[in-house]
Amino acid sequence: MEYWGVRYSITPKLHHSIAFMARTNITEETSAYYPPRAGWYSPLFAFGASVRRRLALDRIHLPQRMTVIGLVASFLVPGMGVYLRGPRLWRWAGFAGYGLLLLAFFAGFGYRAGNMAFGLLLSIHVTGFVYYCQPLLGNEPLQSRLVFTLLVLIAGLLFYMPARSYIQRHWLTPLHVRGNVLIVQRLAGAHGIKRGDWVRYSLKDAGMEEYAGGMVQVQDGYCWGLVLAGAGDRVVFSADSFKVNGEAQPLLPHMPGSGEVVVPEKHWFIWPNLDISGHGYVGEGAISSAMVQLATVSEKQVVGTGKPFQRWFWRQQMKATP
Repeated sequence: MEYWGVRYSITPKLHHSIAFMARTNITEETSAYYPPRAGWYSPLFAFGASVRRRLALDRIHLPQRMTVIGLVASFLVPGMGVYLRGPRLWRWAGFAGYGLLLLAFFAGFGYRAGNMAFGLLLSIHVTGFVYYCQPLLGNEPLQSRLVFTLLVLIAGLLFYMPARSYIQRHWLTPLHVRGNVLIVQRLAGAHGIKRGDWVRYSLKDAGMEEYAGGMVQVQDGYCWGLVLAGAGDRVVFSADSFKVNGEAQPLLPHMPGSGEVVVPEKHWFIWPNLDISGHGYVGEGAISSAMVQLATVSEKQVVGTGKPFQRWFWRQQMKATP
């Protein structure tokens, strides 16, 4: 290049050296222009965000010391509220206390101690959730906090009571037999009942209330007994025994000294184990006649079948007899 009669030459000396410089001491970093790929759980978060927007939950702002996840977890998981909010000493104490009360509930299932443990379980759960919500309720008047606690307690009852009923109907059933509690594990339905099974059945569907001209009355309730005969079996009574298809067995209380019964289809022969109270004189024949009729149990009367545990925690369960 020529400028005012002087020649100048410009040579790009550093161009190639910069382009091919070694990068041994440079740390690789992920570019902000290429974010990581979405994980498999991303649709779940997207769905949750959509639901939150549709329900206008995104307009609700919790205090800084509260989160939506913590709120839901403390409501669903017993003791979680104490763990998230409480001091270090009390974090595991809440879970430990709930576990011990749960153990006491099952150990005392059917007794007053078990019912008390059940109430304390609900109390710990409600207390933990209200404790976690303390930043939200700190500036509210006492009346509002009491109403909030009452509503949480009602919500807890709506969960705990059906849960206990489900356990009793499908898993474990406490039966009160002569002052003792017999814990029974639930088994199959009525279609699988056979001789030797224990059956819980209702008397309210028996279709009989009065016998011997009103001298014998049977109250509604539930019975628990051993299946002695099934459909088509013949039960014959005698003075010192009763026979099922010719197989002799000792007489049970209030069994008649004569007669026979053929068990109809979809019925079972279960000798009732009832408490009897009387006013005046009622003959043994009238009582035996009523018991024979009650012993024929239909399929619609059956509430559940099961087998009693030999031991329940530390106590030996009473020996069940028909």
